Amino acid sequence: MRQLKLVLLFIPLLIISDHLAAEQITSEQKKILVLGDSLSAAYGLRQEQGWVSLLQNAWQQQPIIVVNAAISGETTDGGLARLPRLLEQHQPTHLYIELGGNDGLQGHPVKKMRDNIQSMITFAQQQGIEVILQQMQIPTNYGRRYNQMFTSMFTELAEQNNVPLIPFFMQDIALDKSLMQRDGIHPNLEAQPMIAEFMKEKLEGALKAD
Repeated sequence: MRQLKLVLLFIPLLIISDHLAAEQITSEQKKILVLGDSLSAAYGLRQEQGWVSLLQNAWQQQPIIVVNAAISGETTDGGLARLPRLLEQHQPTHLYIELGGNDGLQGHPVKKMRDNIQSMITFAQQQGIEVILQQMQIPTNYGRRYNQMFTSMFTELAEQNNVPLIPFFMQDIALDKSLMQRDGIHPNLEAQPMIAEFMKEKLEGALKAD
């Protein structure tokens, strides 16, 4: 009978221990919400062929989950409008913002883009979510002044909000026609693993800096 009592006392301790272990795993887990455009939405490819899916596959053995909320044609207006629902739905620990390219290609005012991205950063940070910002670039034919304002906007936002700024992952790929689709804007199938490898290194560095 005494042995039975000891066993019964020991069982709750095991349950508590397992519960604590589960909480520890959960607390260490990171979930990155990708809020982006066609560059992250595997435009022209199957979803599983895109760099975001390849990145998730590379992190299978790590407590990192990637949720791809990127859609083709997305602008900072659209991203800002979708953000509250996405954060509520997915409860991420990190928000990765890869937006602004379509705004720039459409010639939207830089101030409007800046205000939208700032609102996204502020909204996420108010909920305790870490933000990671992606540097974006547009073709040089939009004029030197506009290009300079566009590019510097991301650096200024990152510095003012103390958030990591990831270098533009298309910078070298866009110069190699063999890695681009026929439209000359989107990376092709061969480029996706290269982007995934680049982003894995940069995002891991940002996560460790938290």
